[in-house]
Amino acid sequence: MPAQFFAGLEELFGSMRPGTTISAALAWLFLAGAASAQTLTIGVVAPLSGPSAILGKQIEAGAGLAAQANGIEFKTEDDACTSDGGAAAARDFAAAKVSIVVGFLCTEAIEAAMPILKDANIPVITVGVRTESLTDRRAKTGWPVYRLGPRGDDERNAVAATLTRLWQDDLFAIIDDGTIYGREMAETFRAAAEQAALKPVFVDTFRPQLDNQIGMIGRLKKAGATHVFAGGDGDDISIMGRDAAQLQAGIVFAGGENLRTPPGDVPYATGTLMIAPPEWAEAADAKVLQSFSAQKIVPDGYALPAYAAVEIAKAALALSSGKPLTEALTGHDYPTAIGPIRFDAKGDLSRSIYRVFRFDGTRFVPLDSN
Repeated sequence: MPAQFFAGLEELFGSMRPGTTISAALAWLFLAGAASAQTLTIGVVAPLSGPSAILGKQIEAGAGLAAQANGIEFKTEDDACTSDGGAAAARDFAAAKVSIVVGFLCTEAIEAAMPILKDANIPVITVGVRTESLTDRRAKTGWPVYRLGPRGDDERNAVAATLTRLWQDDLFAIIDDGTIYGREMAETFRAAAEQAALKPVFVDTFRPQLDNQIGMIGRLKKAGATHVFAGGDGDDISIMGRDAAQLQAGIVFAGGENLRTPPGDVPYATGTLMIAPPEWAEAADAKVLQSFSAQKIVPDGYALPAYAAVEIAKAALALSSGKPLTEALTGHDYPTAIGPIRFDAKGDLSRSIYRVFRFDGTRFVPLDSN
């Protein structure tokens, strides 16, 4: 053993109280070393300046509150949602030897940061980057990144799987507004329906941002559609719902998570379906919400996912037992403030967080609560 080890023992034994055994001293040394090895310092990175700063502040607040609640040290960096900012933050984290990094909202920032963090053996839990290639290229890049949120294709896949199941006995139609977003949503649903041996009674593209959609509603009614998925924004879907009611078409409309944005002057029709992640503030642990309230922090947007990311980081460190954190982060269930979280081998969520909500005339509520 190195001479420093024995020198340390000599200093320790010299300061021991009478009656203290050598075995007790050695046990103390072991525990102190284990505690030191398990020290967790988290890097928190978010756009704290620029147009996305309001979202970055949510990450900072949620992660900071979780760190405080769990006695964890943390270091915060502003990536400004830029590649330069992401790389600079990564270098600072590597120099500080943080155990893990949570945050990131922007593709440019995280893609610039990951090569640096990979070389430093620092895994990342991103709470907001949806770019599919971030995890799809894992075998090629080796980037230790985990996604605490949906992928870019999760929404359309959830719409397709959900409506194929819900509408298997209904006369349904599929329409879109001609945008890339709308077309991809509609085509994914159409393909899933075809694979399930289901055929829509009507498929078409509508002109968005019109004052009325009477013509489209007339064609849908003539085709006999009782349920319609519209790949478009909330304003168009709300107008369709109004016009369908005026023509007594008896149509139930469905859309994606953009229905979370309140429409303009025309409210959503009662019964409108939305396939989207839950509002975390409505699904989170009550005690955690109380801690947010006590600190006068609004649990909006990314605040609760950031809180959960810190919880996962702490639990993964305890589970790793000195092994690489990536081994602990993959394939384990972690209880968090927003429910159980499990990452698959690529670093994506192993279970979809999308749910079906129904507009009750005032707000969207989970369909299974109706």
